Amino acid sequence: MKNIADLFPLSVTKTAYSYAEYMELMETVVLENRTTGPKQSEDMNYYTKLNLSRMQRLNKKVEITDELTSAIEQIEIPQTWFILTEAWCGDAAQNVPVIAAAVLSNPLISIKLLLRDENPEIMDQYTTDGGRSIPKLIAVDEEFNELFTWGPRPEGAHKLLLQYKTNSAAGGPVQTHKEFAADVQRWYIADKSESVQKELTTILEALLVEK
Repeated sequence: MKNIADLFPLSVTKTAYSYAEYMELMETVVLENRTTGPKQSEDMNYYTKLNLSRMQRLNKKVEITDELTSAIEQIEIPQTWFILTEAWCGDAAQNVPVIAAAVLSNPLISIKLLLRDENPEIMDQYTTDGGRSIPKLIAVDEEFNELFTWGPRPEGAHKLLLQYKTNSAAGGPVQTHKEFAADVQRWYIADKSESVQKELTTILEALLVEK
């Protein structure tokens, strides 16, 4: 178990958002017709609006499985689950609300959200295939010992991304980014958050066995 306290100085933890605060941020940037992060564009504003709608829907309708609830409830030490994210990220919109809902059954767990582009020192320690892919969940105990990580997306959705990249590199059937995003959204709708919940359950159950 590695200690990562140096990645989370007080200046960083003080700027972290609770989930409620992050939802307020989402609402604010949508009202202002912008997104989070330094890159601004019409497309990113469009995806941010979609993401807010998806998160609001999941906040009301997501159902946490008995298996994940049981694993969450067996956690006996205080911990913080930091999530690197941005408002324009479609994978974050689909997965962060599920994680936030799951931890409600255990008051020992707090969720804190950090904007990726404001925290490159952290993000660069948790890249995926060399990229700053989000969302990225980093769970730590009170001494900032890393307990586990998850992200940036369930395996099924990640396979879609890899196939998209492979086709593009090989000169095969190439989708536009909007077409690819629509395919991923259809995958998430069909999956009904089952994959992220199963993956988190597997991680937590393994930790409980090690305890």
